Amino acid sequence: MSDPTRPRASLRTAVVWEVLKDALDRRAKAAGSQTLDVLDTGGGSGNFAVPVARLGHRVTVVDPSPNALFALERRAAEAGVADRVRGVQGDVSGLFDVVERDGYDAVLCHGVLEYVEEPGEGVRNAVGALRDGGVLSLLAAGLGGAVLARALAGHFREARQALDDPAGRWGEGDPVPHRFTAEQLTQLVGDAGVEVGAVHGVRVFADLVPGVLVDTEPGALQELLKLEAAAAELPAFHAVATQLHVLGEKRAPGAA
Repeated sequence: MSDPTRPRASLRTAVVWEVLKDALDRRAKAAGSQTLDVLDTGGGSGNFAVPVARLGHRVTVVDPSPNALFALERRAAEAGVADRVRGVQGDVSGLFDVVERDGYDAVLCHGVLEYVEEPGEGVRNAVGALRDGGVLSLLAAGLGGAVLARALAGHFREARQALDDPAGRWGEGDPVPHRFTAEQLTQLVGDAGVEVGAVHGVRVFADLVPGVLVDTEPGALQELLKLEAAAAELPAFHAVATQLHVLGEKRAPGAA
């Protein structure tokens, strides 16, 4: 995945980026500060961290890959935000070995839950790093999108297996350990103490449309972006999205 602000890459990230940017603006106003402390768990080479830092925020990226963190350092330097981006080796399961609890205004947990052994623990740790009122941005693989993709490729047995499997896997060769429905993700987030503000379907159409069509038809990219944005908030399309994005706010202790 590339910088979410670049046109072609935005097919996969535009919905999340716009929602996240607005949420950070609201949090900054509520906190009375233009500079937020943001944690990006599994943030890799900084696909979101660097653009967030460009907004003026301080970003800590936790990732298990030394190579990804090296790429993050280089990308942050090239973008002129090296002083606002810090990389730390670690993962969401052992998050508090490397970062503090209750220390961040926003936590990004993008493309992480699919790969952790205990997704519930991953969400609880991400929420535990938030200050009260802080923003959680959670992006995870959607079950319906995988089922649809396997079926459209003619792999009907695998599509049925993914549909029936508790983890949403289509077979032994499936590289994704977990997939989720919108209901499962909102349940995980709610149980961890987050008030869900919005759920969006991500890559509802982008993964199904032939790339050659998007690249060669005049105006096709912009029209597809508009279509993705329009469908993202509609619950009917959550069931077929490749990814699901949940945005929420950490409740203060004792809050209803």
